[in-house]
Amino acid sequence: MSWKKDNSNNLDTYFMSVAMNLAKERIGLTGLNPSVGCVIVKNNKILSFGQTGFNGRPHAETVAINKCKKNELRGSSIYITMEPCTHYGKTPPCTNQIVKSKIKRVIYSSNDIDIRTSKKAYSFLTSKKIKVKKGLLKSESKKIYKNYFNQKNNKKPFVAAKIACSSDFFISSKNKFITNQYSRDVSHILRYNFDSILISSKTANVDNSELSCRIHGLENFSPKRLIIDKNLKINKKSPIITDKNKNNTIIFHSIKEKKKLRYFKLRGIKLCYTSLDSNNNIDLKKVFLKAYSFGIGSIIIEGGKTLTKSILKDKLINEFYLFKSRQKLGKQGKNNISELNKKINFFKVKENIETFLDGDKIIRYY
Repeated sequence: MSWKKDNSNNLDTYFMSVAMNLAKERIGLTGLNPSVGCVIVKNNKILSFGQTGFNGRPHAETVAINKCKKNELRGSSIYITMEPCTHYGKTPPCTNQIVKSKIKRVIYSSNDIDIRTSKKAYSFLTSKKIKVKKGLLKSESKKIYKNYFNQKNNKKPFVAAKIACSSDFFISSKNKFITNQYSRDVSHILRYNFDSILISSKTANVDNSELSCRIHGLENFSPKRLIIDKNLKINKKSPIITDKNKNNTIIFHSIKEKKKLRYFKLRGIKLCYTSLDSNNNIDLKKVFLKAYSFGIGSIIIEGGKTLTKSILKDKLINEFYLFKSRQKLGKQGKNNISELNKKINFFKVKENIETFLDGDKIIRYY
């Protein structure tokens, strides 16, 4: 693939935009590491490209470099959506690989905020006589790394929540679904974009949900399942306990009954004892901190009325999605959440998500 224009700024912008698109594809799939896109170019032709691996490794630069033949990279340019790492971790520094490959130019967008690397790549690479350009499409990369910057700065996952209701604010009725299929598909895309999904055992028992991503082709990218279950009252026949993904489940509880604990441990369920808050409920702040220690960088909460009310009241989330059906339930509706409107007002931005939903609406608060 080649680009014919002569203007170097246009060229750089074009190739960086390709890298940005690669980074966007992996958002929510790279654990605590940022989703990075990388493109290597020589003579205005793309030699290779890379993305951060699932769960965070290998890094995008490593993937792109390893696709090229020996000496093919000499004199090339590498476009990276984030500053390449300069520190030794579980893998060697990407800057070392860049130097070794004889790459001539490095163009990256945002500085990393990891203190082990932040703002170190520029001086290191220029000391090796490599031309460096930074800050290209920075505003675009800030959008991509919003969640990453948030969890890195606060040492806890980026947390969002969603709830679906009728046009008159009821969240349940005799029918299983309130919103239409289009809204439900968007909901599953949200699951795909987050590391994990959190619900209460009460919601799990009522819905009997697998908490999976049911978009064709994305089933293998279903999020980790986090369950708030103070007294381990989850139905033992729940898919969360019995299906093939049960090893991808963490239950946060506060009991010490050995018999109960043993039952779940023998079935491969990870249990995490968590202390209670002042209201005698599982302390969600501690849940988020423990989730981060397990390598979870983002959480989508699909709670019922009680959990949603609690997280909004205590301002525990970074963004909120309200899925609103066009149907009115009236006397058939149960669990009205109209009072939650008052609890959402701490968000600065209210945005209608523009997509075809056949009458349904999605409102995003952040």
